[in-house]
Amino acid sequence: MIWKTIRPRNYRLYLQWNMRLLVIFLLSASLVIGGGRFRFSRDGNFKVQSVSAQTLRPEEAAAIVYEQLPYLSREAQYTRNDTKNINTVQTLISRFIRYHRDLKRRAPSIPLDWKITLADYLGVNESIQKDSYPGSSTLPSSPMETDVEAIQELNRHQRQELVDVLVSIYAPKQKKLKVPTIQIEPIPELSQPTPTISPGLSKPGDADLLK
Repeated sequence: MIWKTIRPRNYRLYLQWNMRLLVIFLLSASLVIGGGRFRFSRDGNFKVQSVSAQTLRPEEAAAIVYEQLPYLSREAQYTRNDTKNINTVQTLISRFIRYHRDLKRRAPSIPLDWKITLADYLGVNESIQKDSYPGSSTLPSSPMETDVEAIQELNRHQRQELVDVLVSIYAPKQKKLKVPTIQIEPIPELSQPTPTISPGLSKPGDADLLK
């Protein structure tokens, strides 16, 4: 009997409260989807990353790289196993990015990690496995050997340009901090003390001068 008398009022408040929670949830979700996504950094801190950089597909990032560095080889002459058509989207740089980010799980925003990946291609770090290399499951033959040869043909300056472009794509722009200049006032020179003249010894006849 008591439940019937108070149920309509509590049920209305219950619906209003749920609607408020639903609105708050939808607003929070839209902010996360529109502005960034959450992740845990290596040091365990909770951060928000830019969605534009994290959701960028390797093929899209590779297109930006080729636009800025047109001298890079594309190595896009392979045909797909399913369609038997030449896959012009999958290129040397797209596979290079997939190897770095998806296979090795290295950070795409750290220049040193890209240099470590380059060291793999140059044969001075970890050996690249042919069977697990990007494209080995979708292409008739693994493109690992030709990709390694194409990277090894780059000189030191070209490899550095590749790293710089990739970091500029995935890393947010950071403003350089201006270090304030500290003006040091010159220390005044200490004045040298005037030398004191010690009295000399008395000479014969000095007593007569006192008279």
